[in-house]
Amino acid sequence: MARITYWNPEDEKFWKAEGKKHAKRNLWISVPSLMLAFIVWQIWSVVAIRLNDIGFNFTEEQLFTLAAIPGLVGATLRFVYTFAVGTIGGKNWTVISTAILAIPAIGIGFAVQNPDTPYSIMLTLAALCGLGGGNFSSSSANISFFFPKSEKGTALGINGGLGNMGVSVVQFITPLVITSGTFALIGGKQVLSNGQEVWLQNAAFVWVIPIVIVTLLAAFKMDNVPGTKQSVADQFVIVKRKHTWIMTILYIGTFGSFIGYSAAFPLLLKSQFPEYISLAFLGALVAAAARPVGGWIADKLGGAKVTAYVFVVMTIGAIGVIYFLNAKQFAGFLISFLILFLASGIGSGSTFQMIPNIFIPKEAAPVIGFSAAFAAYGSFLIPKLFGWSVNATGTPVTAFYFFIGFYAISFALNWYFYQRKATVSKTQELAKQAG
Repeated sequence: MARITYWNPEDEKFWKAEGKKHAKRNLWISVPSLMLAFIVWQIWSVVAIRLNDIGFNFTEEQLFTLAAIPGLVGATLRFVYTFAVGTIGGKNWTVISTAILAIPAIGIGFAVQNPDTPYSIMLTLAALCGLGGGNFSSSSANISFFFPKSEKGTALGINGGLGNMGVSVVQFITPLVITSGTFALIGGKQVLSNGQEVWLQNAAFVWVIPIVIVTLLAAFKMDNVPGTKQSVADQFVIVKRKHTWIMTILYIGTFGSFIGYSAAFPLLLKSQFPEYISLAFLGALVAAAARPVGGWIADKLGGAKVTAYVFVVMTIGAIGVIYFLNAKQFAGFLISFLILFLASGIGSGSTFQMIPNIFIPKEAAPVIGFSAAFAAYGSFLIPKLFGWSVNATGTPVTAFYFFIGFYAISFALNWYFYQRKATVSKTQELAKQAG
């Protein structure tokens, strides 16, 4: 495949003749790559709930930690991944970052077969799953270069939304594949207390072949965008920008909630409503499906307006979860939590749409990755906060009061900097400069 030597998506003639087809090809390879990254990143959210059933003897706090550690490592790695695209190229980094996902997938497949595997080994494998968490920053930064500003919200929404779908995919597929002896040649079965036979290693081994296939697709079919190479020092100028930090807070409130709730939801269901654990995948599915919608709506109505409504709805959802948890009513709890997931998904799309309208293109890409890095800490902090809440107060309810407070702060920041009449004109001027 010929190497791209010129790239300017804002040139309408070039975009229609050449740019659009190249951009779409790269987008549709980026999506499964990112989906696999999320699958590996969040695999512990479903593996952890099964460990004690097959002979391990971990405490509830240890299980929450196993689900949380990939978030801590993944979020930290995102700072590195953010600047990798500008340093070595989007295609090159996609190949590398997809291929290394096979390491934790293979490791987990062997480790879960032995109940005597030390907790330290499990923590190490959980940390290696953080390799998948880093991919979102590099993937989003890369895709942002391919599309014109008028289509960035939709493109980033598709990439992020369908990529985020990996969370619901792993939470839906795992209960199905672990009941099959497909990979029996790479390990034996485990027997649950009710006599059911399972192969928990399948939860990890099943993703190895797709990882290999997508790595090869990226190597032979993706492109490095010309003219986007920047040193880390050049990219790091974004930390001096006030709006970098404001948008980071807003994205923590939206995507941070989505990924944190996704990591904790299966364990919450098991502890509060264990008979409904099979529905654990629904939350992440709703949020991921809503993200492209959020990007599209933001392209039409404006990201700041959509984001404002999002924080209001998330507050309502959190209040509903508190009420129905206290009342021990599952239907209301599930609906309220799905409202939280829906709003966080829409908000993840709308906040990302705001960034390219505030920053020049070469700054927008690292800002997207930088804000995503901080937001990814939600997948560590939220499960840990739930674990603390249960240990300290006997219920996860207390944690939601912290979330509501953060949503109120985020709403106020969004209004003050991007919705007030006095600041709208300034934002519009920034948008002109970014164009």
